[in-house]
Amino acid sequence: MTWTQYLGPLSQGAWVTVQLTFWSTILGAFLSFAAGIGKLSPVRGVRWLSITYIEVFRGTSLLVQLFWLYFALPIMGDAIGINLRLPPVAAGVLALGLNIGAYGAEVVRGAIQAVSKQQYEAAKAMNFTYRHTLWRVALPQAIPEMMPSFSNLAVQNLKDTALASLISLGDLAFKAEQLRNYYQDSTTVYTIVLLMYFGMALVLSVLMRLLEANVGRWRGARR
Repeated sequence: MTWTQYLGPLSQGAWVTVQLTFWSTILGAFLSFAAGIGKLSPVRGVRWLSITYIEVFRGTSLLVQLFWLYFALPIMGDAIGINLRLPPVAAGVLALGLNIGAYGAEVVRGAIQAVSKQQYEAAKAMNFTYRHTLWRVALPQAIPEMMPSFSNLAVQNLKDTALASLISLGDLAFKAEQLRNYYQDSTTVYTIVLLMYFGMALVLSVLMRLLEANVGRWRGARR
């Protein structure tokens, strides 16, 4: 089998990887802001819930999180009479999103806290509520500072999708392993896969830089 014949199955796997990356990154971004802002909340319950989520998912292995959601969660559900079985795609998106969200939450928290105290004091002097200070003062200044770190997390998330192949999700890594086992051609298969991951990471980096540039212009327009 020539190397060009590997491209069909690998392209199918790459498309699954792209979808997995997209949806888990969207979920992770939402969780990043929810937990990052929650960690700074004046409400103790919200604050501790956010801290617990961040520490658990930063302090445990992504692979174990993936296995727990796919293998352990259904067993717990059966024990209490609830169907908690997740399709491989759902388990992959959820595990990746929860993991990247925990790391992103610290990026959000750090960027918000990096806003100068004078800005908060000015908002307080104008009788802004906590909510108004957050949305009108802190976040417009903090979001552009988050973008480089979010770009790195997005690329890391793309690479982490390869772990989803271990729950039989037909992504790029899974298709590569199938081809390698069948044709015993590890060098060719994994060289192509290496280049495909690199290409996807390069495209993702460019897209994130464009987003970062647009956010920078948005901040300039607000001044």
